[in-house]
Amino acid sequence: MAGHPQPSRRARELVRGAYDVHLHVGPDVMKRRIDDFTVAQRFASVGLDGFVLKSHYMPTAERAAVVRHAHGAHALGAVTLNASVGGLNPLAVEIAARSGAKFVWFPTVDSRNQRESRATEPEGATPPMWAQIQDELSAAGMAADPVDVVDSDGALLDAARQVLRLIARHDMVLATGHLHTDEILAVIEAASAEGVRRMVVTHPEFTSQRVGVGRQREMAARGALMERCLTTPYTGKVEWDVWFHNIREVGPEHSVVSSDLGQPFNPPVEDGLALCADYLLGAGFSDDEVRLMTVHNSRWLVGAKPLETQPVNEGEAHPAMDEGA
Repeated sequence: MAGHPQPSRRARELVRGAYDVHLHVGPDVMKRRIDDFTVAQRFASVGLDGFVLKSHYMPTAERAAVVRHAHGAHALGAVTLNASVGGLNPLAVEIAARSGAKFVWFPTVDSRNQRESRATEPEGATPPMWAQIQDELSAAGMAADPVDVVDSDGALLDAARQVLRLIARHDMVLATGHLHTDEILAVIEAASAEGVRRMVVTHPEFTSQRVGVGRQREMAARGALMERCLTTPYTGKVEWDVWFHNIREVGPEHSVVSSDLGQPFNPPVEDGLALCADYLLGAGFSDDEVRLMTVHNSRWLVGAKPLETQPVNEGEAHPAMDEGA
């Protein structure tokens, strides 16, 4: 589609070697802008090293394996613990892990927080595509109960702890989904205790979450990266100034930039990280800070080997970066 900005050459070079850890591409249950194979080709053409395939409804490890075999691209699979896979279902996580999945998203569209959120989209914001799917399922009498992760006292459920133990055992990445701030903290604290090495707070600026800076700092202090998704400000769900402010206040070293792209009305998927780079540069972030958030922290998160060119002056790579994988 026309009308989207074009990344600068400088931005393209800054994000070279990055992974986009949050893509919604086809095949999926809703229309997507592009398919897995074409994404792999286009990422290679602009110097991006890999991506994570996310679906709110289906595991994606098998898709990622086919892409890797066909194109040699570093595609990574995931599972999202919504009702379609049984919610907090340890078996779904175990099977996903054995299939090669790298990311486990806690509930998103079926989280109690998302279901019960009364937050309204800012005027002019583009609604998420899954909202229509959820409405259609509800109208057809197929709306599952919300997926809980804590009990009425705020204590983490046993099923959630079992999922975290599996994430730790298989060295997968924990992504917090659309949970409430209090739930995110409970999950992160338990994950750390269970030995989960890599944790990311999914788009903390998203409408139904609105995680405050103070709480983001608490989460970062426990070892989690804050995921700064392009689509959250790009589609009007939060002001750009708020997005930039939160990154500065929590620190670029505690942020990882992703696109969350794949919707037909949004920019080309392969442009996402470079567009983020241009927006960040325009807001006064340095080249090193941009490369830290897009390249070095994304590579650490997926377990890829660090690149030789480490950021200098402005912040440092995530504390565990030197571990490699």
